[in-house]
Amino acid sequence: MKTLLIFALFFAGITASQAQIKIGKMKIDTKKAIQAGKDAAGAITLSDEDIAAMSKEYMQWMDTHNKLAAPDSELGKRLAKITANFPKIDGLKLNFGVYEVIDVNAFACGDGSIRVCAGLMEIMTDDEVLAVIGHEIGHVVHHDSKNAMKNAYLRSAAKNAAGAMNEKVAKLTDSQLGDLAEAFMGAQFSQKQENAADDYAFDFCLRQNVDPYAMSKALNKLVELSNAGGEKATRIQKMFSSHPGSAERAARLKAKADNLQKK
Repeated sequence: MKTLLIFALFFAGITASQAQIKIGKMKIDTKKAIQAGKDAAGAITLSDEDIAAMSKEYMQWMDTHNKLAAPDSELGKRLAKITANFPKIDGLKLNFGVYEVIDVNAFACGDGSIRVCAGLMEIMTDDEVLAVIGHEIGHVVHHDSKNAMKNAYLRSAAKNAAGAMNEKVAKLTDSQLGDLAEAFMGAQFSQKQENAADDYAFDFCLRQNVDPYAMSKALNKLVELSNAGGEKATRIQKMFSSHPGSAERAARLKAKADNLQKK
């Protein structure tokens, strides 16, 4: 962070008419450098409205680059049935979609968009899908998704700054949204954040009158598939493999459900 801020201040006195400068043997594209510094500094003070607008634009990009199941398709109808009774969450209107991809994954964005991959729906029961969606909603309610978007923007700005220094790096992508998508999808939550989202999912399942063991079962199913090896294991492309302590989380949630049954 400090390096980027110093970077921005260093170039503040350079006029826009100076397209390139040389430091030693290194050529620097000053226009890119100035913009990159502004982007990085701006990421620190992004308002909720800024992040909401960015999230909306990001989701439009994602929906354009991933095939969405039609509402009248088998997947579309199934997801609509699972989410039929979902209320607004903290005043946020949710919208749902299924990507027709084999990834075992799901994610939520700060604008209320929730996407589930067909690969996950293939191996999960309706209650387990609902629990996973509840987990993702938990990340939205706890502002994890908003902060992940903010950090992703900063990382994409940092990559843009690197591109200002090196023409080859700059050619990795000319789409800021593509860069943002890469950074956002690579975001990882802490154990504390995951546990809080799990607890939200647990309570969410209770409010929806579904199996209190659903989230524990979903986690265990993914852990078992990952441990089994083979083709199915290789198709699990990050859902919980990148999340801390999946087996421990499953055990903790099972204990919560066990305690509930004793009451």
